[in-house]
Amino acid sequence: MLKNFSKKDFTATNVLITITVLMYIIQINISNGGLLFGLNLYFLVYGFWWQPLSSMFAHGGLGHLGMNMFVLWQFGNLLERFMGAKKFVALYLITGLLTSILSFAYIYYVDHNVNLVGASGAICALLGYLAYYDKAQRGGIITWILLISVAPLIIGLPIAWYSHFIGLGIGFLYAIITKR
Repeated sequence: MLKNFSKKDFTATNVLITITVLMYIIQINISNGGLLFGLNLYFLVYGFWWQPLSSMFAHGGLGHLGMNMFVLWQFGNLLERFMGAKKFVALYLITGLLTSILSFAYIYYVDHNVNLVGASGAICALLGYLAYYDKAQRGGIITWILLISVAPLIIGLPIAWYSHFIGLGIGFLYAIITKR
């Protein structure tokens, strides 16, 4: 039976999660949706200007989507309560876009064969922002990002580790610049 939804369920975090899930459904139902909505050289070659934003909502599979949305739900709700919905959405979109653009620089200069998809760069920016304000958790946050970035590489999974580190740094700098 479906749960009755209340106003407390209508958070910016839950709206971002819903948009991401809907985007994934669209992506998998369009021919080459991953290439169209992911961040790759088509951004420059064909002028796919939307890719830095759309890549934050596209994903590489249900496991990838589920893991990212779980972490977004955990930390997004925490940060949204801390800073309010409007500032939280601004944080997510601005730092996510900056992370995408800087990640594209890596793609352009280092690895042309990458198709970057996923919210993890933006989520790592949220964690970078949180690390600035929660000094007691800072070491744990950095260790976690190192773990989720390096461990999959060791077992051979294609992961945008650079996007995680870029996001962490962008989120931390965003906190310094905005000071809430």
